[in-house]
Amino acid sequence: MNTPRQEIEARVAQGVSKLFSPVPPAPYVRPCPDSRHGDFQTNVALIQGKESKANPRDLAAQLAEVLELDGVAEKPEIAGPGFLNFRLTPEYLARQVTQRWGDARLGVPTVAQPETVVVDYSSPNIAKEMHVGHLRSTVLGDSLARLYCFLGHHVIADNHLGDWGTGFGMILFGYKREGDPEKLKRDPFAHLEAIYQKVQREAKTDETVREAARSELVLLQQGDAKNRKLWEEFLKYSLAALDVIYQRLGVQFDYTLGESSYNDALPGVVADLLERGIARESEGAIAIFSDGTLPPKDDPFLVSEKEGYRDNPLLVRKSDGGYNYATTDLATIRYRHEKFHAQRVLYVVGGPQQMHFRQLFSAARRWGYNDVKLEHVWFGTILGADKKPFRSREGETVKFRALLDEAEDRAGKIISEKRPELSDNERATLARVVGLGALKYADLAQNRNIDYVFSWEKLLAFDGNTAPYLQNAYVRIRAIFRKAGLEKIPEASVQLTEPAELALSRKLLDFADSVLMAAEEYRPHYLCLYLFELATLFHKFYEACPVIQAEEATRNSRLILCDLTARTLRQGLNLLGIDVVEQM
Repeated sequence: MNTPRQEIEARVAQGVSKLFSPVPPAPYVRPCPDSRHGDFQTNVALIQGKESKANPRDLAAQLAEVLELDGVAEKPEIAGPGFLNFRLTPEYLARQVTQRWGDARLGVPTVAQPETVVVDYSSPNIAKEMHVGHLRSTVLGDSLARLYCFLGHHVIADNHLGDWGTGFGMILFGYKREGDPEKLKRDPFAHLEAIYQKVQREAKTDETVREAARSELVLLQQGDAKNRKLWEEFLKYSLAALDVIYQRLGVQFDYTLGESSYNDALPGVVADLLERGIARESEGAIAIFSDGTLPPKDDPFLVSEKEGYRDNPLLVRKSDGGYNYATTDLATIRYRHEKFHAQRVLYVVGGPQQMHFRQLFSAARRWGYNDVKLEHVWFGTILGADKKPFRSREGETVKFRALLDEAEDRAGKIISEKRPELSDNERATLARVVGLGALKYADLAQNRNIDYVFSWEKLLAFDGNTAPYLQNAYVRIRAIFRKAGLEKIPEASVQLTEPAELALSRKLLDFADSVLMAAEEYRPHYLCLYLFELATLFHKFYEACPVIQAEEATRNSRLILCDLTARTLRQGLNLLGIDVVEQM
């Protein structure tokens, strides 16, 4: 089932092939910037005019004459310097709405060539409690995994835990000195983080502490039995605490393969890089340097300075024999290629790591991994009202668990005011759905590449581009069916005559394009904006077009529009990892 844009583009492509040689490159069609002038637009006459030195308006007129649009769109209009604008016919809209209403996938096609896609996201450190900085990676990665799975790809969600890094040397040293097994069982994050912070402070001024921590890490990496046993205990309790957070969020992983999973492979990775001449020794360490194949300005292994460019190597083995993130990440690429047969890997990691991933991906290509698409899906920072990284009132990093608690608490208070008759269980269920949904949506609705200011008032509002607004729109539609006493819509033909019906129908047919665009560009905010616009158009339709009170044929037609809108809202929110409720 083609989307309307694909249908128009196919017709334009046929016309272009008849008129122009050589044929201008596709795509030819995009949504019309101003819906008052049409639904879709093509600028192909402008492109061809520039190439052939012909008048674009004349070319647009010629194209309009050869286009076969019967049953899809009205005769196109020439606009501006040579655009062609298309307006879908009411009959076409009605047919398409009917088809989508009868389609479990709501018109969203599965991909012709499915890929094995690994989504690497969340990735907290096991000995530290998750904080607000993990929100973006967790909800963005979960949404991308849902989108790619819905489109028919084989998705592997992998939580690449930080369970083997430099900090563990400090934790092992501190725990041996003052660890408490009972505190570890009771609250592993609080106990281990307190130990880590204390040793970290000491290490800043005491070289012996720094050296002792480094030694503990090397022992761990070399398989020391005592350090290994302690590490396994830290991991067990930490994973149990993390699972509580993920279950609460409705986030699931297929694999939880932390850095430690690749430890045994690290010597072989470095040896192979050395043997192939990709890495070399430098001051006792092993690193990857520029190979001179890229222009200096594009080379991640060079840094620009006033005097020219200097080396910016990627370290893969430290001078003390220890390994680092880069080594582990390279081993992970090899593992995912060989074991998962990954064709695409999405690393949902913050913007500050852009240089690391540029170097990593370049090194992987030089290593021979050219048949897997490696993508850094980076994101900005969550800010407080002061435009600085979001902190608690005490100036500390906000803990993820506390953020979820506050979301549910604030939602619960709003629901108590609006629905005081609800039982405690009903209120708690609504508070979870509304509060956590609002928190997720507030993040996903942002362009991921920008920083945004966090606001409880905005994200929990029942108007504007928020999850509560969309959830409430769904509830409002379901209430229509309860009021009508209908469990099933009678057979009916869709009739579209009113402007509000036509506008809602056009938007309903855009669902597939919004899903495809959100997945292709790794930007769920496109889907958020679509759902907000859909809900807004539904409310306008509901105000302008009586449903239950209309005569039978019109009522049944409008009930189809209502049902399709509700299903689209529910499916769209599900792709964002957000639940709906039948009553609010």
